[in-house]
Amino acid sequence: MAEGANDKDYATGENERGYWRANIRLLVTLMSIWFLVSFGAGILFRDFLDQWSLGGYPLGFWFAQQGSIYVFIALIVIYVRQMRKIEKRFGLDGE
Repeated sequence: MAEGANDKDYATGENERGYWRANIRLLVTLMSIWFLVSFGAGILFRDFLDQWSLGGYPLGFWFAQQGSIYVFIALIVIYVRQMRKIEKRFGLDGE
């Protein structure tokens, strides 16, 4: 009896580790994208991006003022959708 419980605990532990591994991987990916867009495009690569314009404004300025906000909202939507898939894959979707 103890052996069966131990197997279940092991499976649950592996499931939890897999869930958190997928969750952290998603967070690191999305936060890296956000960093590249907000800090990279808005500050580091601003001079290069200012060669082009969007809506009459230099592209680097646009990313610093508007683009990073739009990307952040898109990343929130992507996070929610991906977390639903991850939760479903690991049986944590509440169904």
